[in-house]
Amino acid sequence: MTQTQKDRQSDRPWLIRTYAGHSTAKASNALYRANLAKGQTGLSVAFDLPTQTGYDSDHVLSRGEVGKVGVPVCHLGDMRMLFDQIPLEQMNTSMTINATAPWLLALYIAVAEEQGADVSQLQGTVQNDLIKEYLSRGTYVCPPKPSLKMIADVAEYCYTNVPKWNPMNVCSYHLQEAGATPEQELAFALATAIAVLDELKPRVPAEDFPALCGRISFFVNAGIRFVTEMCKMRAFVDLWDEILEQRYGVENPKFRRFRYGVQVNSLGLTEQQPENNVYRILIEMLAVTLSKKARARAVQLPAWNEALGLPRPWDQQWSMRMQQILAFETDLLEYGDLFDGNPVVDAKVEELKQGARAELANLDQMGGAVASIEYMKSRLVDSNAERLNRIERNETVVVGVNRWTEGEPSPLQTEDGGIMVVDPAVEIEQISRLEEWRTERDDAAVKSALADLSEAARNGANVMVPSIAAAKAGVTTGEWAEEMRKVYGTYRGPTGVSGSVSNKTEGLDDIRAAVDAVSDRLGRRMKFLVGKPGLDGHSNGAEQIAFRARDCGMDISYDGIRLTPEELVEKAIEDQAHVVGLSILSGSHLPLVEDVMQRMADAGVSHIPVIVGGIIPDDDAVRLKEMGVSRVYTPKDFELNTIMTDIVELVDPQKIAAE
Repeated sequence: MTQTQKDRQSDRPWLIRTYAGHSTAKASNALYRANLAKGQTGLSVAFDLPTQTGYDSDHVLSRGEVGKVGVPVCHLGDMRMLFDQIPLEQMNTSMTINATAPWLLALYIAVAEEQGADVSQLQGTVQNDLIKEYLSRGTYVCPPKPSLKMIADVAEYCYTNVPKWNPMNVCSYHLQEAGATPEQELAFALATAIAVLDELKPRVPAEDFPALCGRISFFVNAGIRFVTEMCKMRAFVDLWDEILEQRYGVENPKFRRFRYGVQVNSLGLTEQQPENNVYRILIEMLAVTLSKKARARAVQLPAWNEALGLPRPWDQQWSMRMQQILAFETDLLEYGDLFDGNPVVDAKVEELKQGARAELANLDQMGGAVASIEYMKSRLVDSNAERLNRIERNETVVVGVNRWTEGEPSPLQTEDGGIMVVDPAVEIEQISRLEEWRTERDDAAVKSALADLSEAARNGANVMVPSIAAAKAGVTTGEWAEEMRKVYGTYRGPTGVSGSVSNKTEGLDDIRAAVDAVSDRLGRRMKFLVGKPGLDGHSNGAEQIAFRARDCGMDISYDGIRLTPEELVEKAIEDQAHVVGLSILSGSHLPLVEDVMQRMADAGVSHIPVIVGGIIPDDDAVRLKEMGVSRVYTPKDFELNTIMTDIVELVDPQKIAAE
């Protein structure tokens, strides 16, 4: 056997995953088994927003969100169905779950035990990173300090009882989605990891701590600038090794390995000429696979049509085939690292490391990641604003968006619109199953399990053991989370949008003058209420609209995510808003906007124009306008100044009188 053949045998492909889950546990189970049959080698579970934020499917905040962006899991029966005929002892399962991570892992362990699995052999990951939730994704429940404690609870429990499980993915993926520069992504993620390790260190014997460090993994993003992104991954490897050796004294190189999974960038996927996204996804995958030193251990790719809506099984299959072709048809895995000793790569890696070290030192001076949440959030909003400015100014070229915009219609967008739509009846059916579950369980056992869970949380004990007991007793997701809310309280994260005008007002003179003129005609400063109804935590769009509106001279009101339609209408009345803007990216726009519009009519304020932004199919946009919505914006409407001009015209008394 030649050396090349030996190398090829020793270099296994990364875990091949697709991020999947929708509608119901039964439908998602069928999708998982079909994907495994097509060659997928690991599972990556997407949960719906109620499950992620700790609400049952029948909660008022869950309306319109059930089964939309993932699978609803309300109790052990749902989790049992989700993994029906899938032997968990043989599976490597990634669960993208954060605030409710202890609970979903408890349900997973309970199902594995029902299957007769040896729990100590389970392999997989819970994301379990709350700090990035405060900064970008928005599915947090409790305040930072108790959330950090629960992260450590999971890690401590897994280290003893499920040693092959990764108890946390330090997740930089959403940081880049929120606009982070490579240096910010490096620094903010590593600061999060440091906060977790500092929390964990006192919990285990000193001799065991290095092995516990070795179980912390990362989940990262890779954007279109793939040379920079590849260098970023090499910088991650070096910096993590440096931190573990110098800060924590971990001597064994095995425990200092930077282990990570990846989903490549979704922020850069375009609604315009969406077929081009296939090339973007493939190029971005190269950033995390070409360098053996910094190669991902697991890869999941978005589908070409995710800027349009929910991918169909065929779309996910296409993304999986990209991975299989690279891993099995090319000779990539036959060679060592292609970039070692390259002076251009080495220089870029060093530049990124220096920038990240400087930001890490800055965060350390502020007291670490938890103490710096508000600072990091504002930095991300600023970075994202600058990213969008570069696209608007054509300094950053996006093919089909600001260059070469003329093209042929996509034949991939067939009669179904090129996406899958979740049947609204799914929510009703899920609620019916939930009610049946509550009727059939032992109420006394549930009450006792919740009391034990609450006592453990109040006393500072590890919540994993009582959570597993609660799962077996029939406790629901909403009930588990409510106990955590009672003990630890709730939290509203910073928006990153201050009331002060930024230094990014260049080119806004005409709009600022128009805002001043309209404000004079209105008799007071033009008031713009930006709101996010429902559970959707993707706040980038709302933040950037509020940011630009403020810089254009409007008086903005933006209180962040997770507000009910009732709260938003009350706020509009209280603020005497001149225009209301709603941002919804979870696919729940129709029921939530309908609720807002009805409440505004009932309150006698239907004269206030409403605009809506989100991932909204054309047919849905028509329906929204029939409800009375004045404007509908989707990702293709990237020119914020055009939106600002529309808003000014909507409330201009002179314009309204002329019409």
